[in-house]
Amino acid sequence: MQLEPRDDDDRIRVSDREREHIIELLGTATGEGRLTLDEYEDRVTLAHAARTRGELARLTHDLPVTATGPAVVQPTSLSPVEPVEKLTAVFGEETRKGRWRVPGLLRTLSVFGSCRVDLHEAELQQPVTVIEATTVFGDLTVVVPEGTDVRLTGSAIFGSKTSKMREPVRPGAPVVEVRTRVVFGEVTVRPPRKPWLKQLLNDIS
Repeated sequence: MQLEPRDDDDRIRVSDREREHIIELLGTATGEGRLTLDEYEDRVTLAHAARTRGELARLTHDLPVTATGPAVVQPTSLSPVEPVEKLTAVFGEETRKGRWRVPGLLRTLSVFGSCRVDLHEAELQQPVTVIEATTVFGDLTVVVPEGTDVRLTGSAIFGSKTSKMREPVRPGAPVVEVRTRVVFGEVTVRPPRKPWLKQLLNDIS
């Protein structure tokens, strides 16, 4: 069964989230061997340039529904007034660190790139912070203070998701939930480096 673009889709503008969803589907199809790397790169370029749902649908119309799911993202249950932040690295690097106000939902996308989210000096706005991480031939590192309640969930296809937290969760600690979709990539959650180790690494570099 194939997903065929509908005529009226050519009149509906797409959102950034819909573009990211299609890129995720293409990454999954590549991991399953349905697309070559060259085909994947060509379609990702077209996905970023797409302006309508019809243009996006044509990028996945030859992929099975069972392998990729629906081509158009449905609205999420997230309240429209709840703040959302995005971090995107496509053939590059993106970092969010220092003192910053973290929204309830943070979406990261790494495609042949690297994202780093550092929360150890950040101010969490919600008791539960959700990071939706899509990684395709890339990596994401999430730095959180020791004692944080870290919940690492999701899938990793020809990739990995790892938590390097060692200390027990503090009573009443904030929750950081990292929901992963990894294809040929890596997601790592770790505590901040010790000052002496950080200085040693700086001296070596």
